[in-house]
Amino acid sequence: MEALAARLSHLDPDVEGAIRVVMFYDTLMRRRVDLPALARASAGLAECVTGIRLHSTGRTLRMAPDGREAAPAALPASTTVAVTLDDEEIGTVWLEREGEPGALDDAVLDRLAIAVATVVERYGPARTTMADPALVELVISADGDDAARNRALRLLGFPVDAPIRVAAVRSGVPLEKVGSLICHGRPVKAASLGDVGIILATSVDPVRFPEGVRAGIGAAGCPRRSWQEARTALRFTTARQPVIRYDELGALALLARIPEEDTRANADVLAITSLAADPEDLRTLDAYCATGSVRQAADSLHLHHSSVARRLTQIGKSLGVEVTEPAGLTRARLALALWRLLGE
Repeated sequence: MEALAARLSHLDPDVEGAIRVVMFYDTLMRRRVDLPALARASAGLAECVTGIRLHSTGRTLRMAPDGREAAPAALPASTTVAVTLDDEEIGTVWLEREGEPGALDDAVLDRLAIAVATVVERYGPARTTMADPALVELVISADGDDAARNRALRLLGFPVDAPIRVAAVRSGVPLEKVGSLICHGRPVKAASLGDVGIILATSVDPVRFPEGVRAGIGAAGCPRRSWQEARTALRFTTARQPVIRYDELGALALLARIPEEDTRANADVLAITSLAADPEDLRTLDAYCATGSVRQAADSLHLHHSSVARRLTQIGKSLGVEVTEPAGLTRARLALALWRLLGE
């Protein structure tokens, strides 16, 4: 390798430097160094502050060329490279150099990113969000015993004594992206089970779910029970309310226990099924049930309130109830919720 670098240096002075960078990191990997040692060695090689950050833990390392932890950032990152593992971005590495980037900065960061991914994969649970579906299923299974569930949690990187919150997700957005958004800087794992995505996390921020995602969130605690709650909450989600926490449902959660055949046979639910043939009528009823106000429903639909009032009169005749009266509104809300639970 040394002889090759010397020969190539006659053709391109930067080639020898790039090869020496590769050799430098190969040596570090043979020595099985950890992340602080990688950051420290890289800072010495680049002769500037070098940083490493892992998304899943929020951990950040910044080392100065003298081998000590760097002082609070005074310079922005001059060059940044993503760290990927199993095609997922798990972190970033960067250099904080004053002035223009050095000729070999890209080579240094490319090799550093590879080295960081190798270290993360080698030590402890992999810090990728996507997990082995078999392990995730074992955690949420109603049949598994506590010992097996605890082993699965340890393999997934969760403290056994930490409460686990489960989210059931239907999304066109990749699960790993959803997981990193809703539980930034804390342990989070995801897997697909049939047509539903499962996210396990120590905490979930409902407002951070991206657009286009529907999610039900179980209460923290036992993963098995939290998964059941999350699936129930997911069934209640709508385009208007795409993310629902189970504990927000209250008594409405009891509707999910009604046998499907009884729900389908209910006269109010049958009337909603017929009404759903006209999307405009369904949107109008949905807006009114959500607000309980003709004017607020009109505002959300961008219509005049008199137009909405006329529609509601016709809808009431179709349903056989006066939806603008308290009792009729209650029946319409319950019928609409039950119709959605059927997945129609």
